[in-house]
This record gives sequence, C-alpha cells and structure tokens, in this order.
Amino acid sequence: MINRRKSRKIYVGSVPIGGDAPISVQSMTKTKTEDVKATLKQIYQLAEAGCDIVRVAVPNKEAAEALPEIVKASPIPVVADIHFNHIFALKAIEAGVAKVRINPGNIGSKERIKQVLKSAKERGIPIRIGVNSGSLEKDLLEKYGYPTAEALFESAMRHVEICEEFGFSNIVISVKSTDVQLMIEAYRLIANRTDYPLHLGVTESGPFFSGTIKSAVGIGTLLAEGIGDTIRVSLTDDPVKEVEVGREILRSLGLASRNVEIIACPTCGRLEVDLFKIVNELQDKLRNVKKPVKVAVLGCVVNGPGEASEADIGVACGKGVGILYRNGEVVRRVKEEEIVQAVIEEVEKFNSNGR
Repeated sequence: MINRRKSRKIYVGSVPIGGDAPISVQSMTKTKTEDVKATLKQIYQLAEAGCDIVRVAVPNKEAAEALPEIVKASPIPVVADIHFNHIFALKAIEAGVAKVRINPGNIGSKERIKQVLKSAKERGIPIRIGVNSGSLEKDLLEKYGYPTAEALFESAMRHVEICEEFGFSNIVISVKSTDVQLMIEAYRLIANRTDYPLHLGVTESGPFFSGTIKSAVGIGTLLAEGIGDTIRVSLTDDPVKEVEVGREILRSLGLASRNVEIIACPTCGRLEVDLFKIVNELQDKLRNVKKPVKVAVLGCVVNGPGEASEADIGVACGKGVGILYRNGEVVRRVKEEEIVQAVIEEVEKFNSNGR
C-alpha cells in the first residue's frame, strides 16, 4: 500500500482534490476556446475517456466570453488557464469556472490581485499556482544560475505568500519541468514543506511515445512515494490519449480501478495465435467499459493458464485455440477467431453479475 502524503482537501466543482480523495486525472482542450462547439465536443470526448477535470485556455476576450456557455454545458468541472490578465480571471470566475490557473504575482498591482482573490474566495473557487522551469522569474535565474528545485519552490511560495497575505488559502500547487529529475526533486521539496494539494505533471513532455515514458517515470515515481493529488499527462497528441495514459499510470500503482485492465504477454517464439490482433481488438472494443475488470490474454501454455486463471476474465492461447477462464475457473474452449467475441461476452456477464 502506498502511504500518501497528507494534504489539505479542496474542491474543484464536485471533484475533491487532496486529503483522502482519489487522485484525479486532468487534461486540457486543444481547440480554440472561443469555438464553443469544437471545445465542448472535445470536453465530452475527454469525459468519456475518464477525465475528471478539464482546463481551457483563456488568452483573449473571445475565449473569456465563451466560458459561460462552455461551463454550463460541460459534464465535468472546467478550469480557466490564464496568464497575466486579471480581467480574464474575473470574467472566468463570473462565468462559473470551477478553478482558475493563474499566478497572482504575474497579474499586476496588489489591487488587481486583491480583486481576483476576493472574487474567487466569495465563490469558493480555488486557484492553481503553476510554476514552470521554462518561465522562472529573472531574479531567481540570476540567484540560482539555472532552473533548480529550490528555484521552483521559491517561485511557487512567492505566489502562495501573496495569496495568504490576502487571506486566501484555497490553493493547488504545481512545479513542473520538462526535465524529469528536476520535476521530481521540486515536487519532493514542496511536498515536504507545505500541506497544499499538488498537481503533478512533466510539462511539454513531447509526442506520444517519449511523452508517455517521461510522464510515467516522473508522475509515477512521485505517486509511488505518496506525493500528488491530481495529475495531467502533457502530450503533443490527442488529449484523450493524455487521459488514457494518466489512468494507466494510476492503475499500474493500484491507485485507480476504473475501466478494463488488459494483461498480455510480450510474445515469443512459442506463440501460436495472432495475439497482437486479438489484444488490439479487445483494447478497442472494451475501451468504453466503465467498471473495473482485469482481462488476461496469454499466448502460450507456459505461463498462460496460471496468469489467465488469476484474472477476472482470462484466455490462455495455443495452436489456434483459447481456453477461457472466469474467476479462475475454466469456462470453455474457443477457436482463435472466436476469442475476441468470447472475451467481450464474458466481460459483459462479469459486469452485469458483479463477478
């Protein structure tokens, strides 16, 4: 069991973050926010994939004006991502967003900061303070010479202290970096020195393959240490894939049990069925199953029977056939071309019967 860091609990709409709440998965739309139809379409796709919280960029007046309609129609809490402009932050709060991502120290005078924090406090809306190694303050870069964990921590705490000065503590913190080791060190530092909930991520992690690996290593390392309350996998790809990867990171650590988990062997020269085809078809056809089910698909008689019998639903393959298991018991023998449909039917039975 992972001994999670004890952080204070906040709410992003109906989704709790921190405390004893489950770790939530976030993503960000990649549409122009002012294109309400396209943005809502993507939000619904993300929600269907298991996204708990969605962030939208608010870089201009048109995007800010689109927020009321988006917030009203969104099936999950909406976070407004704002940089420098306090007017957009105020408009986002008025629109009913569930959280605002903004760094108070970057929006101008203390009066502007006060306006934003006062409005957020009145409506019970949290703020995420997001520090990035690529946009550290000039004086911190001069002080430390280059981005360091201490520099990220000091930058984040500057913004936290501004909030606290105005009596605002409904805060989530992130200290992201493209450097995985730096990101890990920065989060460890802030986790040891504050009890604010933490949003984990490797920023700008890259395309799907490398970005998935970097995110799994960075986010996974911290989660395994009990650090982190909500996550986002940042990929240069379809945001639905961000959610799928995020969910898989949580599942691999036993921190989430939503959807189907497919266990499959890496294959070798003993393989006697087209396991790649079988697994790919199952992954596609079971994608929208919401209840947790462990499905094992093994390609030979060496490890197959044992592994298949330990899953909720399993199939051990060999010589063009598969032996189907349910809860460790043999159900029946099926031909190779029948394996996918047989597994789908067993998953449906498992979900309807609860076993």
